Amino acid sequence: MASTSVSSPVTAASTSTPSTTAIASPPSSTTAASPSLPTTEESNRAQSEARTAVLASLNSAGSSYSHDLQTRARDLHANSAAISAQENNLTRNTAALKTETAKLSKEVDGTMKGMRDLGDLQNWAEMLERDFMVLEETVRLAEGGEEVGRESGGSLWR
Repeated sequence: MASTSVSSPVTAASTSTPSTTAIASPPSSTTAASPSLPTTEESNRAQSEARTAVLASLNSAGSSYSHDLQTRARDLHANSAAISAQENNLTRNTAALKTETAKLSKEVDGTMKGMRDLGDLQNWAEMLERDFMVLEETVRLAEGGEEVGRESGGSLWR
């Protein structure tokens, strides 16, 4: 196998000689903190910061949606109140229209009765006119006048 040269912090010369550096053990509460590995306090602080950042991000994204939804909800409630007011107004106006319709219906019925009476009056007037024509003809014949034929049936009042 051919060896390839890979760049690493450990050089080839250092691998052939025995190492004097100690292998790092996992951090514990009794050992001194090494600068490359975080302590439990630092880990907790980092988690807290990450959690705060995620919550802030979610809050920011949610607030834009929340604002739109709250605006829509306010509009819906305002429109609901306006519609309720319009329904109440419509109910009152419908009741007023019903009473006005009843009044007008009574007026129409009275007018129709009056027109029937006028029809009866016209019929009565025609009957009186015929009676007057008969009386006129009778008076004329009694006075000795000639009988005249009238085509129109009108009277000969003098």
